[in-house]
Amino acid sequence: MKNETSYDTVFGKMAVDQGLCTDAELRRSLEELQSRRKVNPIILKNLMIDLGYVTATQAERLKKSIKESKVAAHQIPGYKILGKLGAGAMAIVYKGRQLSLNRTVAIKVLPKRFSENPEYVERFYKEGQAAGKLNHNNIVQAFDVGEAGGYHYFVMEYVEGRTLHEDLAAGNVFAEDKALDIIIQVAHALAHAHAHGLIHRDVKPKNIMINTAGVVKLADMGLAREVTDIKAAQTEKGKAYGTPYYIAPEQIRGEVDIDGRADIYGLGTTFYHMVTGRVPFMAEDPMDVMRKHLKEQLVPPDHINTALSAGVSEVIEVMMAKRKESRYDNVEELMTDLEAVRDGQPPLRAHKRFDVSMLGQLESGEAVEEEEKVYKEDTIAHYRIAILVLSAAVALFFLVIVFLLISWLEL
Repeated sequence: MKNETSYDTVFGKMAVDQGLCTDAELRRSLEELQSRRKVNPIILKNLMIDLGYVTATQAERLKKSIKESKVAAHQIPGYKILGKLGAGAMAIVYKGRQLSLNRTVAIKVLPKRFSENPEYVERFYKEGQAAGKLNHNNIVQAFDVGEAGGYHYFVMEYVEGRTLHEDLAAGNVFAEDKALDIIIQVAHALAHAHAHGLIHRDVKPKNIMINTAGVVKLADMGLAREVTDIKAAQTEKGKAYGTPYYIAPEQIRGEVDIDGRADIYGLGTTFYHMVTGRVPFMAEDPMDVMRKHLKEQLVPPDHINTALSAGVSEVIEVMMAKRKESRYDNVEELMTDLEAVRDGQPPLRAHKRFDVSMLGQLESGEAVEEEEKVYKEDTIAHYRIAILVLSAAVALFFLVIVFLLISWLEL
């Protein structure tokens, strides 16, 4: 039963992460699984096929990937595999022990079908190299990256705990103080990464882990890029890299000059989700979600959760400004406001940005009012001319009638 549960967990996570089913469909499958197992043994793979959430072909492909990665994991020299931890869109993660240092680690293995794709392999190694440049208590530490038996692996710090996504998927809405504590810790992690010239580009609940001591860890540097890497930026121009529910507008547009403000936006959307219980923009189609990030006005978080302070709502709205120039300039500026709100003080930097924004709106409003005034004056003038012309025409008409009548009488 334990092996079945472990396999079901990995299969379910991979099905969701690879877009084969939704979180809601997985939850319904797991609930149905518990019910059916009371009568007849069944594994999640077969149940999801029965329910129509995945096809038999998709299920077999996932099963093969899981089996291959397990074989690969046992081939990595210097490590002993202790069990599966989970799965992502591209890899399966195992709990292991590094024999030389006798410490518990997490080992991410790239399945064979991805290992045969140079682009995936390059991205896999870039993740390890990016994480290896960072050393911070709020960032999952990288230990090793390599290849064994034709499989690529990445060894990292083992975090005993859960992801923020797991809490949100369970329907949890975070209290303001708890949410602030988590967001501030992630902000510290981003400040460290930005100081080392790296932008994360995929800040979201699945990449935020919380250990049993309450320490928050930012994970998955798979989309991280050096700010100075112009070649990579040019290669990615016009492509939307990120996760639809949490992606910054400039990432959607595939802009070249992406900077730390994209991470501030991703952190803002995560913050919004935590305190409202829902993502800022929702749609069935990922493309529609991204269009909303670009075009749709944000519903202020305190309009959804009225228990929120105005300060937290202001901070989130500035973090999620559609124009990056309207957001916080950097994470340090953001942290000043976050810590102020945590301590019961107003977010002064957010206030200033709102004041500038309002000034711009007032100036625009004054210009509009002036245009409307001119338009009204022109319209009135046109009406007056029209009335004068019409009056003259009526007068002329009566003069003609009088003239004709006099002429008729004389005859």
